[in-house]
Amino acid sequence: MTKMNATQHLENDVLEAGEGVVDITPPLGIELSGFHFHPGNERLITGIRQPPSTRALVLRLKAVETAIVSMEICAVSRDFVKRVQAQVANQVGIPVENVRICVTHTHSMPTLRYFRQWGEIPPKAYIDVLENSVVQAVELAKEDLAPADLYVGKARAAGGNFNRTSETWETDELFTETSTDKERWLDTMLHTLHFHRGEEKREFLWYHFSAHAVCYTDGNAGPDWPGMVAEQVRSEDGLAPAFLQGHCGDVNPGGGSSSWLGDPEKVSASIYAALHNALNHANRVKVSEIRISNTDIEVPFDIELLKAQLAKYEENPSQCVSGEWVDARFAQDWFEDAKRWDLQQTNCITPISVIQLGEVGLLFHPAELYSYYGLDIRRDSPFENTLVVGYTDDFIGYLTDPNAYEAGEYAAIVVPKITDLPPFTPEAARVFTTEAKAFLQKVS
Repeated sequence: MTKMNATQHLENDVLEAGEGVVDITPPLGIELSGFHFHPGNERLITGIRQPPSTRALVLRLKAVETAIVSMEICAVSRDFVKRVQAQVANQVGIPVENVRICVTHTHSMPTLRYFRQWGEIPPKAYIDVLENSVVQAVELAKEDLAPADLYVGKARAAGGNFNRTSETWETDELFTETSTDKERWLDTMLHTLHFHRGEEKREFLWYHFSAHAVCYTDGNAGPDWPGMVAEQVRSEDGLAPAFLQGHCGDVNPGGGSSSWLGDPEKVSASIYAALHNALNHANRVKVSEIRISNTDIEVPFDIELLKAQLAKYEENPSQCVSGEWVDARFAQDWFEDAKRWDLQQTNCITPISVIQLGEVGLLFHPAELYSYYGLDIRRDSPFENTLVVGYTDDFIGYLTDPNAYEAGEYAAIVVPKITDLPPFTPEAARVFTTEAKAFLQKVS
C-alpha cells in the first residue's frame, strides 16, 4: 500500500537544511563483515584506519521534515531500522515514514544484518552505540537547520569503478532506449548535493556514486575508500562530505586492470577529481516543496529452485562442500535453516521510498542492484536528476540479471544462502525495476 505525505502550504516556503555527525568507531576485537571466514578464523578488528561516522541530513520546508542518514557500516536489518525510526520520531519529532537509514556498505565495518559466515552481528553494547548515533545525529542536524540553497552537480569518475563480473562492459555514456540487460554495464556518473547556507553557517556536501567499498581486507576498521575521498575533500575544499551508495551489485572500485579490489590511493584520487568537477559545475535547484512517498514492492523468490537445492543437499550432503555450497559447515548450517522456510512465502516484501526536492528525485531501496537496472531507472525517471540509493532501510542482497543465474554466479546463487533468503527468480531485478519506475512516475 502506498502512503504519501500531503504537503501543507504555509507562508514560510524556504528550504532549510541541517547536518549532524556522530563518531561510531567500534571497539577492537569484534568481527568485521563482507568477506568469508571459517568459524574460528574470523576477521576481527585489530585497529582503526579511519574513524567511521553516522551522518544525518535533515531537510525542512513548510510543514514537511525529513531525515536522510548515512551510516558507515556494512548493512542494516529491517528490525534495526524500525527501532531507530521510532526513536527518531519519539525524540526528534520527525515521522517514521520520513526517516531513511542508508549504509555505505563498507566491508571494513560490522554488519547489523545476519550474514552466514560473512561477519557476525556485533555485541548489544555496540548495537546500542549505533542506534544512539542515529538519534543523536538527527537531533544535531535538526538543531543545525538554517535556510539553504541546493546546488546539484554531476561528473564522470574515470578509473573510479569497474564492472567486476565481466571482462567487457558498456558505460552510462552509451546507455540508450535500446540498451538491455543482456550486456553488463557500468555507471561512472557521480552526483553532488551541495547545500549553501550563507556566510554564518557552514556549507555541507553529500554525494552519490556506485562502487563497493572493498579496497581493504585487513583487520583495520573504517569507511574504506569513501574515508580517503573525505580526507581529500576536507583538505582541498574545506567540506566534510557524506556518501550515498548507488547500484554497485556488479561494481568494484578502481580501473579493474590489476586487482579486483582497487588501489585505494588511485580510487580516491579518481573519485575526488569527479567530485571536485561536479562541485565546480553545479547548478542551483529551486526547491518549492519536499514530497515523500513510500511503498512496498514484492520481489519474487524462486521457491522451485530452493526446493531443488534442499533435495540435493538432503540426498547427498557429502557432495555439497564447495562452489555454491561454500564448504561443508556452511552448507549444513544453511540446510538446517532453509528447510524451515515457509514455502508459501513466494515474495520478498521490499520497502522503497522517494524524496522529491524540486527536479531532484532520490529513490531509496534495500538491494544490491546490478548496474543495468540503476541506469534503467535513472533513464526513465521523470526527474531531471535521479539518485538511485541502495542499501537503505533493510538489506535483501543482490538483484542480478538473468545471465547471472544461467552462469551460476556468486551473486545469484551463493549470496541468498549467506543472507538466509530463498534465491530470487532470474526475472526479479526486472520486476523490481519496472515497479520502481512506475512508482517514480506516480509520485512525480
